[in-house]
Amino acid sequence: MTNRVNIACLGAGRMGRGIAVAFAYAGHQVTMIDVKARSAEEFAKLEADALGEVTKTFASLSKLGLLTEADVDPLIARVSVVPASQSEAALSDAGMVFEGVPEVVELKREVLGSASRQVRPDTIVASTTSTILVDDLSGAIVNPRRFLNVHWLNPAYLIPLVEVSPGRATDPAIVDEVKGLLEGIGKVPVVCAATPGFIVPRIQALAMNEAARMVEEGVASAEEIDKAIRYGFGFRYAVLGLLEFIDWGGGDILYYASRYLEGALGSDRYRAPDVISRNMHEGRIGLRTGAGFLDYSGMDVDAYRVKRLQAMVDLLRHFDLARPPVLDRN
Repeated sequence: MTNRVNIACLGAGRMGRGIAVAFAYAGHQVTMIDVKARSAEEFAKLEADALGEVTKTFASLSKLGLLTEADVDPLIARVSVVPASQSEAALSDAGMVFEGVPEVVELKREVLGSASRQVRPDTIVASTTSTILVDDLSGAIVNPRRFLNVHWLNPAYLIPLVEVSPGRATDPAIVDEVKGLLEGIGKVPVVCAATPGFIVPRIQALAMNEAARMVEEGVASAEEIDKAIRYGFGFRYAVLGLLEFIDWGGGDILYYASRYLEGALGSDRYRAPDVISRNMHEGRIGLRTGAGFLDYSGMDVDAYRVKRLQAMVDLLRHFDLARPPVLDRN
């Protein structure tokens, strides 16, 4: 796949607009295709709304310092919206297609199936669904080996992470092509199995529900909980991944802490999974044993620690929380 393939978005809603901004920013021509039959007047309103939001987003990015005001118009010029009647021409010119219609299986299958019959044989088609598994959609696709799920996090034009989920029929080479395309526009793709919730939605659902539960139980106010997340939970995990953090402190600490919480709070939702105890029994505690979820053998652990701590210091400066030491001088 070339660096500047044309992009088509099936649907001109929030997701299509966000993806359009991300790719146009990186030099691609993007066409948002309306998938619904509308009158000329209705389409004109949709087009104005979509391009208006894209324009507003680029203007915001200019104010935030990611581009200059002079850059806005050339970037907007890379984005177009076409009615459903012009879908065949737009799709025949696309190297990559992203479907972003509402989360209804039948609708997605209909839209994806129709698009897959109009694209070139070498075009890759992806659904951006956050809930529907790729294999529940691939049966509607003419060429399922070139189909997969590509889940963006909102706002799509800012969040680096994109979750790539291939199905049983997806050609592994297509996964590599999609990863390369995403990396080419500055994104960070991760590959995950076709499983409900992918990675981020599954983890964040647990965390958000637990935060809401703590408000319900009177553990702390919403403001205090969010402060704890911003300056504690989120602060650490902006530098260390969750599994890396387990290794950093030691899987045994998580094991015993989980046992205590399970008993004290009377809920098996705190129970550690079998992999935690299995790693302990196999001596895969983490950094101090050279392996845990990650492999640290052959690594300069001291240099690794310094690098991670430096990143935390940089975050302190970002939050304007870094302070010089208090020294008593005579």
